[in-house]
Amino acid sequence: MSTVPLPPLPPAPEGGFRPGGRSIADIVDREHRQLLALLDQLTGPDATPQEGLPVLSAALSRHLSAEEQYLLPAVRAALPTATERVDAEIAADAGLLNALKGLTDEALTEVAERVRQHVEGVGGLVTELRAVATDEELIRLGNRLEIAEEAAPTRPHPGTPATPPWNRIVEPAVGVVDKVLDVVTRRPTYLADLPEPPRD
Repeated sequence: MSTVPLPPLPPAPEGGFRPGGRSIADIVDREHRQLLALLDQLTGPDATPQEGLPVLSAALSRHLSAEEQYLLPAVRAALPTATERVDAEIAADAGLLNALKGLTDEALTEVAERVRQHVEGVGGLVTELRAVATDEELIRLGNRLEIAEEAAPTRPHPGTPATPPWNRIVEPAVGVVDKVLDVVTRRPTYLADLPEPPRD
């Protein structure tokens, strides 16, 4: 399997070194399953979506931010023929972030449909990236994605830059402000904060 031109990463030692961590493809696939499970939980017959809306908003905000910082640029670099699809996903992300602003029970149906479209579209790109990237590249990107998620905003900010290098500078700064507000308002932002976290 040949090495593909990925966004700049720290140099890896020679000699068969395998970095620790999880593949970006595995991380994204798992998060997509968790988001769909959360939506099923929030829209089911016995749902009380109000308690889960802040968590859904935070999880999606982090997820989309990290994908735009590392996954989508990697796909663009490794799969030149997918450029238009990457651009379409970035535009769809902006629409999803707009739908998340002031999220209510009534808007949940639209958000759920947008998330399902996101999972299908990005899932296809992940499958293609997995086919051309080495395991080491996927793991190194996975490490970057997880770091980016921890620093990412927990609220939707559709007006922030969606492509490197600016999103890697702006998003963590916005994320700091969001996290301060989360602490002050005691807003839940992780799946583990829910009384019954969804299973992926």
